[in-house]
Amino acid sequence: MSHGGISKSFMAMLKETSLAYFFDIGGLLAGFMVASQLGVFLLSPWAIALYPAIVSAKGVIGGLLSGRLSTALHLGTIHPRFFKNTTSFYRLFEALIVITLATSVAVSSIAIVFGTLFWGITYADFPAILSVMMATMAIGLLLSLVTIKVAFVSFKRGLDPDIVVYPIMSTVADIFITLFYIGVISLFFFSFLGSWIIAAIALAFGFLVLFILPRNMHDADFIKTIKESMTTMLLVAFIVNVTGTVLKQISAFVADRKEVFTVYPALIDTIGDVGSVVGSTATTKLALGLLTPSLASMRSHAKNIFSAWSSSLIVFFILAVLSLAINNLFSFSSFLNLITILLITNVIAVPAIVLLSYSISILTFKRGLDPDNFVIPIESSFADSITSIALLVALLLIV
Repeated sequence: MSHGGISKSFMAMLKETSLAYFFDIGGLLAGFMVASQLGVFLLSPWAIALYPAIVSAKGVIGGLLSGRLSTALHLGTIHPRFFKNTTSFYRLFEALIVITLATSVAVSSIAIVFGTLFWGITYADFPAILSVMMATMAIGLLLSLVTIKVAFVSFKRGLDPDIVVYPIMSTVADIFITLFYIGVISLFFFSFLGSWIIAAIALAFGFLVLFILPRNMHDADFIKTIKESMTTMLLVAFIVNVTGTVLKQISAFVADRKEVFTVYPALIDTIGDVGSVVGSTATTKLALGLLTPSLASMRSHAKNIFSAWSSSLIVFFILAVLSLAINNLFSFSSFLNLITILLITNVIAVPAIVLLSYSISILTFKRGLDPDNFVIPIESSFADSITSIALLVALLLIV
């Protein structure tokens, strides 16, 4: 059984987390797409508010997959290959499809409630929201195959999947799910035939789940994954709609400041990655008996925590420079303004997400639950909301 290099020095961890976080810079591409396609997002009040919900939901499901895979690879219950793998591997993937559909329905249902209260929409918008959400998430399932491949390759090469997989895939997922979402809402709003295509994708997704469920209803591990994950997903569905509402406030506040929209997905990515590294490494250490399940043991996890935080600060500086450069807005005063906003955001968001991540790891482990079904899904959705709120606070203080 390989531990994937869990016992490492602070500098080794800093290098590994920084390498993984540098993929977050790719999140600028997702943000730039949003900034350049603001017209599409403004076609309906729900279009901009649903965006972080879709990004968060995809990140949560990707986090569930990467967390489960990382621990299973360390424990040897899943082998690093697609074919002739263990039953646990195939059950996990099928459970993921069911969870994705259930999450789509839950997020859409709560979105319509939030929408009528805060976004200025009516219940008549529900079919549109549901079909767009389901179609985007169904296409997004292709990214799960990439997540699995990254986990297998990193494990085979002696890297720690707990540190590498989620940070890399959260960025890749953000870019592609943004592209998918822009494509889906463009089809929906600009083409009558497009809206029927979207409805057909959503319907096919539903039939796929109806095919999977009867085959797995008597599998204990499958049922456990669904039950534990759905408890989490209901909480997540609520949180991601809070994030959407906060983004709507940010968009109203910053108006056309493209550098803020450009940097936004990369910010929530990086803070989510801090939480995922802290939480995922903690769950693996707990499973291997290398960490005691108490908040006091946080001291034994300090290297992981501070390497994760230090890497995020490095990335925030790079994000500030690149966001301004991409939008042709770079000057010393604009850099000073943006980096101050980002550092305030970081200082508010990181301690909150570290404490939350570690606490969930400990609580779920002590209650005999599988922490991988809870830690990354909950912390990543909370990270999006916490980062959005922290960014709004920073903007109010600085702008």
